[in-house]
Amino acid sequence: MINGQDIYNTLSAIVPLCVPIILAYGSVQWWKIITPEQSSGINRFVAFFAVPFLNFYFLATNNPYTMNFRFIAADTLQKLVILGALSLWSLFTKFGSIDWTITLFSLSTLPNTVVVGAPLLTAMYGDSSASLMSHIFIMQGVVWFTLMLFLYEYRGARSLIFSMQFPQNAGSVVSFTVDSDVLSLGDNEALQTEAEMGENGEVHVVVKSPSFYTCCKCSTSNGGRGTQVLSMQRSLSFNTTRDLRDQGFGRGMSKINDEKTWNHTIPNQVKDESIVMMSHIKPIENKKVEHTLSEDPKVVKIEEGGAYNKKQQMLRTSVMTRLILTMVWRNLIRNPNSYSCVSGLLWSLISFRWNIKIPLIIDGSILILSKTGTGMAMFSIGLYMALQPKLVACGNTWATVSMVARFVVGPAVIAVTAIAIGIRGLLLRITIIQAALSPSIITFVFSREYNLHTDITSTAVIFGTMISLPISILYFVILGIN
Repeated sequence: MINGQDIYNTLSAIVPLCVPIILAYGSVQWWKIITPEQSSGINRFVAFFAVPFLNFYFLATNNPYTMNFRFIAADTLQKLVILGALSLWSLFTKFGSIDWTITLFSLSTLPNTVVVGAPLLTAMYGDSSASLMSHIFIMQGVVWFTLMLFLYEYRGARSLIFSMQFPQNAGSVVSFTVDSDVLSLGDNEALQTEAEMGENGEVHVVVKSPSFYTCCKCSTSNGGRGTQVLSMQRSLSFNTTRDLRDQGFGRGMSKINDEKTWNHTIPNQVKDESIVMMSHIKPIENKKVEHTLSEDPKVVKIEEGGAYNKKQQMLRTSVMTRLILTMVWRNLIRNPNSYSCVSGLLWSLISFRWNIKIPLIIDGSILILSKTGTGMAMFSIGLYMALQPKLVACGNTWATVSMVARFVVGPAVIAVTAIAIGIRGLLLRITIIQAALSPSIITFVFSREYNLHTDITSTAVIFGTMISLPISILYFVILGIN
């Protein structure tokens, strides 16, 4: 039977999480204490110091040898079922896509276990539930966040390859070399490509990040208004006519309008230095070029003069896989959370195996920063919320879809998978409620990095965190405490 004390304990865990959000929002919108420029520094502190130390301390202080494998199996099966369903939807319906597969999978299956889950479930079901949260977090850090990186980079690799105009000889590409200054293949970063032909006819492609940009004015042939574009001052290998994105530039060479290509929109003094067309890759000039995915996901139809007469073949699987894995590995080794998760897990294995304690001087140094993690992470969410042009950035429809995915679909699927493998009683209740937590902040971080449905994920994280209290209490009341 749930009593008033149980409700009070739950409120005591959740309400303090909402206070930093409110203060951060007010500091920008109402009191003008923090400027948008200053908020970026706060976000960076959260990403590189507060959250990594919190993750380390959370993992290092929980015993991995008590891991409940049935609980982990139910969580893993839930994610596989949802991912499989979304993949089939993407492959066999015209409404599905890899973009929506990534977004809906992350929203429905990746809960906020550390910032929200641990304090909430501890208040509801005691300290043992915090240990279960550490088990979920281990799997997220080691498996699921890595899978998310892989899916995002796969999406970026497809987009990059489709932009490079390989209608005939995609099979000749044997390697991609990615410069060290390229952080990802995501849409947030303008990329360019150069290719070299080997003696045996093999093509080697180099992916680069432009060193700097020069603004120029362009005008259309029909006397239309000039368009501001950014041209890249490095040699470019492919004449690509993709739509302009973000600040007016995209990967490689971008589309100005339906009938003009970069060859005719960049001034001569810039064009001669900026555009180098490789002889072994046939450029498409002075023609309307538009990329559209065909029914076959392995080919892209290229429209010339209004007729589809060429097909762009995808690269060999081995080449594409190496490119994606390179970028996933680069993201992992540059992410401080990767090191904090791995080192926290390793220390917990050592500590609980041989009963070794962290020296007090080191423990205190870690603890003082880890204690800032929860509050600063919530404060960062409030800052982002305050910087949006409207409270519900994605609109009411998509906000509703994201909330349904998070608080209905995820818990419903894990209830079925948990029951299927024999979980009952208190463990079943904890399993369902942890699946109904607010979305992981990492889902927003990834979507912002790769410029995919950022408005939807930000709304889901912000409102999911704020309504996680009543949703959790609702599940708590329905499922009961015993």
